[in-house]
Amino acid sequence: MRTVSMFKLDLSLPHALYSIEAGQLREQTTAAGLPPHTLMQRAGLATARLALALNPHAHTIWVACGPGNNGGDGLEAAMHLQQWGKRAVVSWLGHADTAPADARVSLQRARDAGVEFLDTPPDNCDLCIDALLGIGATRSPEGQMADWIHRINTCDSPVLAVDLPSGLNADTGVANGLCVHADYTLSLLTLKPGLFTALGRDQTGEVWFDDLGTVADNTATSPCASLSGAPAPVVRRHDSHKGSYGDVAVIGGAPGMTGAALLAASAALHAGAGRVFVGLLDDGALTVTPEQPELMFRNIDSLALAELTVVCGCGGGDAVRGPLARILSTVPRLVLDADALNAIAVDEQLASLLRARAQRQRQTVLTPHPLEAARLLGLSAAQVQQDRLKAATELVSRFKCAVLLKGSGSVIGAPGHTPAINPTGNARLASAGTGDVLAGLIGARLANGQAAFQAACEAAYLHGEVADQWPVNSALTAGLLARSLRP
Repeated sequence: MRTVSMFKLDLSLPHALYSIEAGQLREQTTAAGLPPHTLMQRAGLATARLALALNPHAHTIWVACGPGNNGGDGLEAAMHLQQWGKRAVVSWLGHADTAPADARVSLQRARDAGVEFLDTPPDNCDLCIDALLGIGATRSPEGQMADWIHRINTCDSPVLAVDLPSGLNADTGVANGLCVHADYTLSLLTLKPGLFTALGRDQTGEVWFDDLGTVADNTATSPCASLSGAPAPVVRRHDSHKGSYGDVAVIGGAPGMTGAALLAASAALHAGAGRVFVGLLDDGALTVTPEQPELMFRNIDSLALAELTVVCGCGGGDAVRGPLARILSTVPRLVLDADALNAIAVDEQLASLLRARAQRQRQTVLTPHPLEAARLLGLSAAQVQQDRLKAATELVSRFKCAVLLKGSGSVIGAPGHTPAINPTGNARLASAGTGDVLAGLIGARLANGQAAFQAACEAAYLHGEVADQWPVNSALTAGLLARSLRP
């Protein structure tokens, strides 16, 4: 008997993520080396065990089963639950003469165990198991399946999804139609990127994982992405000084938008930069801020750009285009955000200067939200959101630098690196200025010597972690977020 390998996903640890194609290949190669029906037996048993652990006092458990192997996993789970003294009620969309071979075996096992089959879902249940669609589904749910998904989403009981919520694309986290909203998801064989970005974070609930006793063959199924995991704590030497942690200059803050630049500067300061300079684009109207006298205001022309880490674009407006060519050509470590990205999107000369930075081995991080990414790629924001991993990868290829595509499940990519998806953060970050804070945080980590990809991954994690730990009934503003950062 195999060792139980199921566990609740620890989002502080890195995890490999696999595409639909890689997952299907893993399933095929693993199944070929095992007796028939073995993987479905393992999947069904894992599902039943988790259902029992999540709701040990459940009496009636509705298992909604689709016509394919995902439905077979549900049938197998129902058999175990019935044998363990539960009332397992199955609604099945398949037919015995057309079902896959393994699903037919599980169908017979469920019938032999006395599982109750109903053509329509029960009026009441204590737990619902969604086993309608797996990773191979390509069409949006319709007809009776769509009706059952609606029933799942409106029932009062907890919902456990088998492998992924039905209707969710395992690669992109996008749903083309109705999608199950699960309280728990048991991902089988592999973890899928779509569980953690776009709609995935909202639809999957708490993620559990069971590899079904398989071992990844990285030569055949390389991960398409990873969950980034928590950064190691930073230990500062006692024998250090402000010069040990680098200088950050924030260039932005056009008239009426100085707050964005000040938020980025505050973030860099609280994230541990040795010194933080502010070069505003509003003709020097502000020379000191009493709330943070540590910030040093400078005329942009007086900044020694070749010696600084620069965060450029926060609240920059059209004014940022003036110094941007010089910044791109001179600065060794650079974070480009907001209006700096918009300027590059419409100016091929600036885009060429950005690409040339890679040849000079200069560290660069772009931090677009979906609309800014769309402008850089000549797409719509909706097209970017349809495949966030693909969009981030295309930005990396086009501009030869690190990219942090912000949003639910921010995607981080860089030349030579497998893309990462950030697992932290929540809707408290959906307020003005939090992106400026992220840019300043990345700047501080670049100034401290981190490479662009590492700085972007770790900053995204720490930025989201503050929101995850924030008191439930307390608003999180960008200013408070900046002051809550740690080096």
